[in-house]
Amino acid sequence: MDIQTATRKPRLSFWQLWNMSFGFFGIQFGFALQNANTSRIFSTLGANADDLALFWLAAPITGLLVQPVIGYMSDHTWHPRWGRRRPFFFVGAVLAAIALFLMPNSTALWMAVVVLWMMDAAINVSMEPFRAFVGDKLDEGQQTAGYAMQTFFIGCGAVIASLLPTIFETWFSVSNASVNGMVPDTVRYAFYAGGLVFFLAVSWTVMTADELPPVDLEKFKQERQHARRFGVALKEIIGGFARMPKTMVQLAFVQFFTWIGLFAMWIYTGTTIADTVWQTTDAKSAAFQDAGSWVGLMFGVYSGVSALAAFLLPVFARATSRKLVHMVCLLIGGISLASIFFIHDKTLLLVPMAGVGVAWASILTMPYAILAGALPPERMGYFMGLFNFFVVIPQICSGVLLGFFTKHLFDGHTGPTLALGGASMALAGILTLFVTDNSKAARAT
Repeated sequence: MDIQTATRKPRLSFWQLWNMSFGFFGIQFGFALQNANTSRIFSTLGANADDLALFWLAAPITGLLVQPVIGYMSDHTWHPRWGRRRPFFFVGAVLAAIALFLMPNSTALWMAVVVLWMMDAAINVSMEPFRAFVGDKLDEGQQTAGYAMQTFFIGCGAVIASLLPTIFETWFSVSNASVNGMVPDTVRYAFYAGGLVFFLAVSWTVMTADELPPVDLEKFKQERQHARRFGVALKEIIGGFARMPKTMVQLAFVQFFTWIGLFAMWIYTGTTIADTVWQTTDAKSAAFQDAGSWVGLMFGVYSGVSALAAFLLPVFARATSRKLVHMVCLLIGGISLASIFFIHDKTLLLVPMAGVGVAWASILTMPYAILAGALPPERMGYFMGLFNFFVVIPQICSGVLLGFFTKHLFDGHTGPTLALGGASMALAGILTLFVTDNSKAARAT
C-alpha cells in the first residue's frame, strides 16, 4: 500500500513554491556566515588550528539534540492560524537573529563557542521543519522541484552572505583588520546584516505560505494528547531508529561520508588557503585576514553555482535517475574539494569551488527528494529530523578525529585533512549506487 496520503495535494504555482521556500534565503544567510567565518573568529580569538574541529563540535551536537525533537514536536502541532511548521520557523528566526548579533562581539574564545551552540540550535529550530514543509504541502511529483527551490534560495543567500565581509571592505571601506585580538569590523557588520535578513526572510514565508490541516482534525487532537506525554515522546523519538525505511538506511551511509567532506571544508579551507597561498599561520596577521576574506569569495562561488544548478538537476534526474545524478555530483565535488590542497593560485581556486557547488546543489536536493517518497506523511517531520542524525554524527566524528589527523599525521597542516574530506565525499558518491529509490517520481523518470 502506498504510504503517501490518498488525497492528492494541490499543485502549487511557481510563486507559491517561491513563497514557501523564501525563508531558506535567510536561514542559509546565517549558515553561510557561520561556515565561512567561525574558524576565522575562533583563530582570531586564539584557537590553535588542530583544535578547530573540536570547537566546531558545538554545531553538530546541537543538531543531534534539536532536530529530532523539533521534528517530533512539529508533527504534533496544529494551530488554525499558524499551522504546523510555521511556529517553529518564527521562534527559530528570532533566536537566530539574536545569536548572529552576539557572535562577532565575542571577546573570548569560550564565549564564541557558547554563542555557536546558541546560534546553531536556533538555526536548526527554523531549518528542520522546512524540510518537512515540502513533504506536507507538495504532491510527490512536485517534491523534487520544491527541494530544488529551497536549494536555489540556499545558494542565493550563501553567495551574498559569504561575500559580505569583502563587500563591506571594498565598497564601504570598513576595516578588515583585527584590532587588539578582536573580530574585524567587516565580519561584525556582516553578522549584523545576517541577523536582520534571517528574521525578515523567514517572516516572509510565515506570512505568505499556508499549511494543509490534518485530514482528520479530531483524531489528530486525540493522538496529539497521547504523543505529548513525556514517556511516549521519548520512546517514539529513540525508537524511530528501528523503524527507518530501507531507503533511509541506505541514504544514511551516503550522508555520513558526504558530510565528513563538507565539515572538513568548512573547518579547514580558511587555514589551508592562508598556509598554502598566503604563506601564513598567524591568525593575527593581515595576510591571514585577507585569506579569510578570499575564502568568503570562494564559498560565494560554490553557493552561486549551487543556486544555478538547483534548477538543472531535476531536468537531469528526469532524463536519467535521481541517484545517478547524485552520484555524479558527489564525485565531482569530492575530486574538486581534494584538489584545493594542490592549487596555490588564489584565482585558480575558484574552479574547484564550482565543482563543490554542483555537489552542494545535489546534497541539498536529491537525498531529501528520494527520502520524502519513502516516508509516512504523518511522521514526515520526525523522520526528517532523525535523518539529520546522519548529517551530524559524521560531523561529530570529524570533530574528534580530524584534529588528531591534522596534529599527528599532517604536522599541523590542514591541507591534507581537506584532501581527506574530498576523498570521503567521492566515496559517498560510489555508495549512492546502492540506494533504492522506489518512489513514483523515480519510476516516472
